[in-house]
Amino acid sequence: MQFVDISYKVKVETSGGSNVKRMICGCISSDDLSMPTIEERTILNGVTGMACPGEILAVLGPSGSGKSTLLNALAGRLNTSALTGSILANDKKLTKATLKRIGFVTQDDVLYPHLTVRETLLYCALLRLPHTLPRSDKVSAVDSVIRELGLSKCGDTIIGNTFIRGVSGGERKRVSIAHEMLLNPSLLILDEPTSGLDSTAAHRLVATLQTVAKKAAKTVVMSVHQPSSQVYQMFESVMVMCDGRPIYFGKGSQAMAYFASVGFEPSFPMNPADFLLDLANGA
Repeated sequence: MQFVDISYKVKVETSGGSNVKRMICGCISSDDLSMPTIEERTILNGVTGMACPGEILAVLGPSGSGKSTLLNALAGRLNTSALTGSILANDKKLTKATLKRIGFVTQDDVLYPHLTVRETLLYCALLRLPHTLPRSDKVSAVDSVIRELGLSKCGDTIIGNTFIRGVSGGERKRVSIAHEMLLNPSLLILDEPTSGLDSTAAHRLVATLQTVAKKAAKTVVMSVHQPSSQVYQMFESVMVMCDGRPIYFGKGSQAMAYFASVGFEPSFPMNPADFLLDLANGA
């Protein structure tokens, strides 16, 4: 997948009145009667990059840098009238057929807490896979995904939630990924899949994604907020975002050397991801 000069702008209405002020003071000033104004905010500005099959492209950046918006743009989930630039899959524009081959895993999953892992995926397969596919093939697809994502040990464990004990956080994330893997997508997009996980669970999750990408030649694009150094080494390509703009795109192993060549180098050995985030935050 290639994306060239992606820009996204939204119009925000700012009210001239102050409802809080009226509630507290009980008065209305001339400023409160002013008409609301519409401002145009740029969320993405000239983002260009490429994601290749069999590799993981990691999008790094602080909160509000445009990571999630970029992923939504690549998945075709944004208003096209406000989106400019070119998004190509195999050198062709995105079509409805192409979008069906894209799996999108949101940051906040919605899973039924009382169902087991196997039941959750089986219901997903029965609802989302073609009706022409026999039930036995759908069950086989569920078993294959469970093995591929390492969910065999917790297959008969309920999902659970805050009040009901169930699977662990890392297993829950893998169940959300399995939802999309059932459709056998060519491109898998994940919005901060490691958020809320400890470093060990995050490493296992990214290792699973790396295996899936290499084994089935799938393209994986994921946003990540603050990965450990061990997780960072698993990213073939890295894009660092800052205020909607990319400040680096290239091989993850070459990022430190690039910034050292332009005069930005840490004073002591540190996690490359932490250093890149410091640069994106202006530190």
